Amino acid sequence: MSERGIEQARGWGAVVALSAALAIVGAYAGGAAIWLHYAFKPSTTLLIAAMVWRLGAGAGADAGYRRAIFAGLLLSTAGDVFLMLPGDWFVFGLASFLCAHVAYLAGLCRRARPFAAAWPFLAYAILAGAVLAVLWPHLPGELRIPVVVYVAVLAAMAAQAAAVWRRRADAAGVAAAIGGACFVFSDATLAIDRFAAPFAAAQALVLASYWAAQWWIGRSATLARS
Repeated sequence: MSERGIEQARGWGAVVALSAALAIVGAYAGGAAIWLHYAFKPSTTLLIAAMVWRLGAGAGADAGYRRAIFAGLLLSTAGDVFLMLPGDWFVFGLASFLCAHVAYLAGLCRRARPFAAAWPFLAYAILAGAVLAVLWPHLPGELRIPVVVYVAVLAAMAAQAAAVWRRRADAAGVAAAIGGACFVFSDATLAIDRFAAPFAAAQALVLASYWAAQWWIGRSATLARS
């Protein structure tokens, strides 16, 4: 990426970080300040999508990968909205993020064949199994199958991102691998807080690592070349 492109990415990063901070502040402040959370939670993800759209084009850019990541970010925005709505919209949010991970996985499979490296899939399978073992006694019966499917797709996405990094060893691969790992951390923290062991700092950890994940996955789309 050119010096101008790097500077532009830094500018986008500063705006995304500010929007994310306002969303987190609104979540914890509550009361009259809750509008910050409602306004800036989806806006932060949309800003990352806008960054992908604006910075991802150019000579040699992998347009198909960029489209897949852009679609995943829009689906993630829908998930953001469902998870912050009053009432129990968890399954709808889960479905939106499941579709987002399918989009990310499809894009990553453009950059390297599925299972291009075996060790990431083994590592993430072990991690996913450990998380499910913690959650299983606390999950409502009707959520067990949806959660297992979601965890499997999330782990596959993160593992494929690491496999792409292993095979291509470029900046886009590094960014996607970091993003995949952050997503696993964020969703594991969310699930443990929601179902097994709630703790006060969970929301800040979940949101900060979630947008770190989206940022790095989005950055991979601006760096990927065919």
